[in-house]
Amino acid sequence: MRALRILLITVVVLGGLFVAADRVAVGFAEDKVAEKLRSSEGLQQDPEVAINGFPFLTQVLGGELDEVQIGIDGMQASSGAGKVTIAELDARMRGVAFDSNFSSATAAEATGSARIGYDELLKAAKVEPVEVAPGVTAKVVGLSDGGNGKIKVAVQATVLGQTLPEPVEVVSSADVEGGKTVKVHADKLPKLGAVPVAEQRMRQITDFEQAVDGLPAGIELDEVTAEKDGVRITVKGTKVQLAG
Repeated sequence: MRALRILLITVVVLGGLFVAADRVAVGFAEDKVAEKLRSSEGLQQDPEVAINGFPFLTQVLGGELDEVQIGIDGMQASSGAGKVTIAELDARMRGVAFDSNFSSATAAEATGSARIGYDELLKAAKVEPVEVAPGVTAKVVGLSDGGNGKIKVAVQATVLGQTLPEPVEVVSSADVEGGKTVKVHADKLPKLGAVPVAEQRMRQITDFEQAVDGLPAGIELDEVTAEKDGVRITVKGTKVQLAG
């Protein structure tokens, strides 16, 4: 009995040491991934990285991690000829396989979401006055939450040299097109005073799009919904190239 008790104590102690070593190793790996992402993406601070699944060391030996979660604030993404700041980016990647020298990695599946503030989305709108009818110009001066997943677009109009006292508000829908572009289009076009404006001309102001390029290969935009502080975009992908 004493020998059995000693054996059990030994097993428990060794198991505890293995768990401790495993947790130290995963913590070290998470820090290194965060440092690498900060450097490669030009971030102001380290992102949050969590490598899930236990034990970590056996996952490494097998060449595949069960799940990796990443959270990034203030990431810059390409947008046509310019840049757009992604306020929040959260990603969950499953089945992350890597080669023996850790130079490349591919996720079998990835899901996540990103938030783009209205001030960033406004960069894609017509913020310079555009003539929409003889003697009538209009421009977008603001974006905000329109409720029920819609975007409220504020349009400032000038009629025969007189600026209307209040911007005209337009409720718009946002959709994803082609997996890379957010498109905003007015549900119903507004009237600018008593002057008739052709729909095609008016939509040059109210409707616009924002491309989001530079995402990892295999990732595409899925859905977009307006929220209080900006638009929430869900992303998804398979066989996502993370490195290499």
